[in-house]
Amino acid sequence: MDRKTNNDYDVVIIGGGITGAGTARDCAMRGLKTLLVEKYDFTNGATGRNHGLLHSGARYAVTDQESASECIKENMILRRIASHCVEETDGLFITLPEDDINYQKTFVLACQQAGIRADIISPEEARRLEPSVNPALIGAVRVPDASVDPFHLTTANILDARRHGADILTYHEAIGLITENGRVTGVRLRNNHNGEETEAHARIVINAAGIWGQAIARMAGVSINMFPAKGTLLVFGHRVNNMVINRCRKPANADILVPDDTVCVIGTTSDRVPFDTVDNLKITPEEVDLLIKEGEKLAPSLSTTRILRAYAGVRPLVAADNDPTGRSISRGIICIDHEQRDGLTGLITITGGKMMTYRLMAEKATDLACRKLGVSKPCETATMPLPGTAGKDADHPRHTYTTAHNAAKGRQGNRVQEVAETSVDDRSLVCECEEVSVGEVRYAIEQLHVHDLVNLRRRTRMGMGTCQGELCACRAASVLCKTGTEAQEATTCLKDFINERWKGMRPVAWGSTLDEAQLTATIYQGLLGVE
Repeated sequence: MDRKTNNDYDVVIIGGGITGAGTARDCAMRGLKTLLVEKYDFTNGATGRNHGLLHSGARYAVTDQESASECIKENMILRRIASHCVEETDGLFITLPEDDINYQKTFVLACQQAGIRADIISPEEARRLEPSVNPALIGAVRVPDASVDPFHLTTANILDARRHGADILTYHEAIGLITENGRVTGVRLRNNHNGEETEAHARIVINAAGIWGQAIARMAGVSINMFPAKGTLLVFGHRVNNMVINRCRKPANADILVPDDTVCVIGTTSDRVPFDTVDNLKITPEEVDLLIKEGEKLAPSLSTTRILRAYAGVRPLVAADNDPTGRSISRGIICIDHEQRDGLTGLITITGGKMMTYRLMAEKATDLACRKLGVSKPCETATMPLPGTAGKDADHPRHTYTTAHNAAKGRQGNRVQEVAETSVDDRSLVCECEEVSVGEVRYAIEQLHVHDLVNLRRRTRMGMGTCQGELCACRAASVLCKTGTEAQEATTCLKDFINERWKGMRPVAWGSTLDEAQLTATIYQGLLGVE
């Protein structure tokens, strides 16, 4: 995906999360000469560290009507333009005996005012629809929640941005903004692979760096009062629930259980953390205990379900009060015109919001950039399907496909036709848990901007299953070698990948999870000599 770029653009976008990717797509579709830069890999920040919930907006209906309304509108748009990234599960908001049943009426009315379907159903109907739900529930409301894959959604936006002419650079960190006479005219970049420094010049720079956006703004001498709210989540070893399960109360810790492909995710906590910790978040035993304790109230079987790993991200909120958790801060979109606010021409910051509203965030930032550049072409991202959803179905009704092909189709959508499966080698499995074939790994390496095994995990789910990379990581490293990566580099990738998997397993390293980690260590350290 990396292209040789020139130095002059209409727009340079900083940040390769879903907001940056969506903004690059929108800018490129409107004919702007666009460059997107990301200091590491796509989805390295909050985009790759959430629970994968396609919000109906119901969660915010009582406390934040504007965000709730935005969520339901974008929910319906994403179901149309990115159907290959969305699983239409629906969701339940349940009231437990310890909750106030009267809140249900307030909740449903607020949903209706925001345009969200909210149907009160009986506890018996809720148990029938979702057998895993706590049988002690005393009330339930059905809403149009769903699950979404943030990794594939981001990749699809990147692919479409490229298709419309955008240049994309990963592992290029913005180390400074170039300013001349009160105007931002470009970005100084450092290649985080080799340390080489370059410059990219642009008429507009869009800061879409999430929680790191505060540091980007500071490079130009302006400020954004960001609120780093850490959220911790747990991944369970199989899919306990088929519908999203929420607590019917004001947003609090551990009140959402999301089905996510072959697993499920409980989330999340919310605590303010210092800025100097956002690149190296530590998950505490107290957070894990809280998530387990509260999660069992949603689905009691979680108490006997193996935990695969824990992970955490930081929400890019803009501080508005002294709330120590950040839960009372609006999830609304913040689009800052620094020329209007600070007298600094050429810089736009897009932040706040959430993954659910990324497309709308991108539209707002691109609208502002276009006004400044004198471009009148309207936004089309709400109607044009993303790669993977766009195009004809590649499958033939009379042909029997492998399970790996069907799994890849769930991840890549109609792009699965680009995955080779003609030979026995192509059809061989690299990852048995997630059914990732050699052909899909090669496709990802060649077409989806894969430099190492961590990148590969985000594009294919390789290593995200029950064994957490126990055998598939070595197989994937072998495919890397066969596609041109030097053996020593592939070995380093293998070591880094296994260590990264251990980071998530360590906070929950007991029982079968610890057994699996010890077996992995024996294989890679004892048999393969990988430190």
